Amino acid sequence: MQLEKRVRDLVEEKIADRPELFLVDVKMLPNNKLIIHVDGDQGISIQDCVAISRHVGFHLEEENAIATAYNLEVSSPGVGEPLKLTRQYAKNIGRELALKLADGNKKEGKLVAADETSITIEEQVKEKGKKVQLVNSQIALNDITETKVLISFK
Repeated sequence: MQLEKRVRDLVEEKIADRPELFLVDVKMLPNNKLIIHVDGDQGISIQDCVAISRHVGFHLEEENAIATAYNLEVSSPGVGEPLKLTRQYAKNIGRELALKLADGNKKEGKLVAADETSITIEEQVKEKGKKVQLVNSQIALNDITETKVLISFK
């Protein structure tokens, strides 16, 4: 969609001098709600979200890019949102993940390493008649269809 590309460009323009910040996603929902998810290697502040919102909103109004009234929401991806970018894995090292794989299997484990092509999780494996063991499994990013961070309240 042309609007989403323009919004992406505006966000990238606003965060160009902030290499620790990165755009995750832009969505225009049918109810005229424009959602922008931005994150940072150390998280993102409310002030950063406000600045991005003002920048994008100002330019969209100036360009009359959206003909009808709309809501603009700028935030970090929510807790239940799947990871979309390789860069998000590095930020979540040490956290528990739930993975859905292309072959239909599911895995859970602690993320211990991530690079541009794969991740390594430490998962609990129990073979019949043996104790549970912690095993490191390397998984190619191409083999993952969805990754969510598991929230624990321990």
